[in-house]
Amino acid sequence: MKFAYWGSALLLSQSVSAQVQTTAYIAIHTRPLYNNAFSMPYANPNAPKGGYLIRPSNGTFDNLNSMNGKGTETDGVNYLFDSLMSSSLDEPAVMYPLLAEKVTFDPEKTHFVIFHLNPKARFSNGQPVTAQDVKFSFDTFQHKSNPGLQMYLADLAKTEVLSRYQVKCTFKSPNNPEMPSILASLPIYSQADWQHKDFTRVTMLPILGSGPYCIAQIDPGRSITYKRNPNYWAKDLPVNRGRYNFDQLKYIYYRNLDIAFEGFKSGQYTLHEEFTARKWVTQYNFPAFQSGMVVKYRFQHHNPITAQSFMFNIRRTPFNDIRFRQALTYTYDFEWQNKALFYGQYQRLQSYFANSELEATGKPNAAELAILKPWLPKFDPIMRQGVLANWKYSVSDASGFNRNNLLVARQMLLQAGYRVKNQQLLDLKGQPIHLEFLIHQDGLQRTLMPFVRNLKKLGITVSIRQVDVPQYLERMRRYDYDLTTGGIPQSLTPGNEQSQMWGSAAADQIGNYNYSGIKNPAIDAAIRHLVQVPNRQQLVLYTHVLDRLLRAGYYQILTYGKGENWYAYWNMYRQPAVKPKLSSGIDYWWTDAKQAQKVTAYLRQH
Repeated sequence: MKFAYWGSALLLSQSVSAQVQTTAYIAIHTRPLYNNAFSMPYANPNAPKGGYLIRPSNGTFDNLNSMNGKGTETDGVNYLFDSLMSSSLDEPAVMYPLLAEKVTFDPEKTHFVIFHLNPKARFSNGQPVTAQDVKFSFDTFQHKSNPGLQMYLADLAKTEVLSRYQVKCTFKSPNNPEMPSILASLPIYSQADWQHKDFTRVTMLPILGSGPYCIAQIDPGRSITYKRNPNYWAKDLPVNRGRYNFDQLKYIYYRNLDIAFEGFKSGQYTLHEEFTARKWVTQYNFPAFQSGMVVKYRFQHHNPITAQSFMFNIRRTPFNDIRFRQALTYTYDFEWQNKALFYGQYQRLQSYFANSELEATGKPNAAELAILKPWLPKFDPIMRQGVLANWKYSVSDASGFNRNNLLVARQMLLQAGYRVKNQQLLDLKGQPIHLEFLIHQDGLQRTLMPFVRNLKKLGITVSIRQVDVPQYLERMRRYDYDLTTGGIPQSLTPGNEQSQMWGSAAADQIGNYNYSGIKNPAIDAAIRHLVQVPNRQQLVLYTHVLDRLLRAGYYQILTYGKGENWYAYWNMYRQPAVKPKLSSGIDYWWTDAKQAQKVTAYLRQH
């Protein structure tokens, strides 16, 4: 009783401060729209339960613990766990109650946050979720999770249990407005479940969670099936009404994406997301599609486009030379590729935050210049010029020869001190340049070869090295490559994760996400400010600055993308009338029983 009283007294003493507030939501630099809603607007609260959804996965899996960074994590494990709060699919940086029914913090000077757990919250075995479970989860993630997550949580100073259902997290920084959302999005594990298990090891033993699904069946390395928990404690919360409608979720693993697509056509799985323009345009002519049993769906989203790119490893020569990196940007011929290979379905990315207000456009405005000015004398002249420019990649004539741009690239390299001998480009030490392009995807050579051929015209030898998924992941963890492809997803509220992708500290941390190896004090400073901004206007400002710095450093070649998702599915699913803006909202779909019977009958006949 004394313990609980002390926690209540602490909250009372904090409430006298006008800034500290207790709310049933987290909203960074905005106001929530649906705080008192019965259900989310993109949900059908009367959606029927039942049916199944089957999706494909690539490669294999060997680890149900997605938080320790070991082995290959299993798709769908997020359905086993609840987080403290649930993100809105319509509002950037807004979260509503899940395990926590309310939060206490100062939005103007966020030095701590107190999560008030819902006393009704239960793990799937019926045990209550307590503050001690939250502390165990956060403490474990801080010290035993993958390096990227540990860095993400680096500003968490301590986690304290105030009472059975109150837990306080204190930050090292005097103000970190993003930290409550980061913590609120993490899965919560059961302390009792881990008493006799090693968190750091790969495991296929089921992990106890409080989420909407439980594991039904595992076929090691091949498939995993989840079943809806009919006693799910949070099924009637506003964020969950009309959500998690399928009785069964299944993921089937394929070694080859082309084989996977054949599996979809034959009904082995029921929902396919298409990532290849050629397939999207030309290969949906199979009988099930022509008969209406399979349908296409384009979802237009309002998020930054995933930044697809060729990633240079600047830890290695010659990529440690910005002049070499800049020259190579002229060898990528998007215009021809989009016409000849992509059927005009993509756009050239000019920003790491394309398709959003976070994209830096034109020349820097006065506010951006004020931030950049102290750094300009310290930049390489090429970076300084790029930061101040109205940034655009070079454009080709789409003929497929890319002659003018290759002449520009060649001249840049010669002026930088590179030489050509016997049709080979020699580096600054007079050695021929040989590069390895690391990939794991089947069929990617088709889109890489035009770039490789252009490099060859400059005298650069490139070998494409395709490895299996486990080897690829291990080499990526250890930054063992010259260049590779990558896709960097961004949100409308960038924050701490930017340090993992671009920060100097992350460049030397095995298993982190700074794949290019960037070490730039100006980028570090921009990220620090970005994390601590007081309002949306400043968030946009510092993201513009970060965008300019990343582009001007020529750390990667941004390639192509699209502001939509392409799906095809067996025609037995229905969606709410209102679609969310930031996600396809598949968790809110449901099965039409009559249509499912038609699909079943069709598959039996064929």
